[in-house]
Amino acid sequence: MKSIHIICSILTVGLLAGGLSACCSTKCKDKEAKLEAKAKVTRAEAEKTALAGVPGGTIKEGEIEKEKGKLIWSFDITTPDSKDITEVTVDAITGKVLSTEKETPEQQEKEKQEEAKEKK
Repeated sequence: MKSIHIICSILTVGLLAGGLSACCSTKCKDKEAKLEAKAKVTRAEAEKTALAGVPGGTIKEGEIEKEKGKLIWSFDITTPDSKDITEVTVDAITGKVLSTEKETPEQQEKEKQEEAKEKK
């Protein structure tokens, strides 16, 4: 009898966690859709621009966001010969590259930890 209660409790917690993450995911997608609607440069165009500055690169991650009052596309680009990530930001209105920065694996981990703290 005790094991049934434990199993039910675990299932309930799992369902609640899944529901909350789906809710957060939907909110993020809605926010991104609103930002994309304001952009004059499509994701595909911004990707092409970002990749032009990183020969042999592959986009690992990308998003549209508002940063310091500007609407930007931000891409993390990997290259086969390095563990570093090149982060390229492209203005979502003009299509111009705003910045290109290399991030070491240590810097990437630190950034992930900071983002996790911000979400809490």
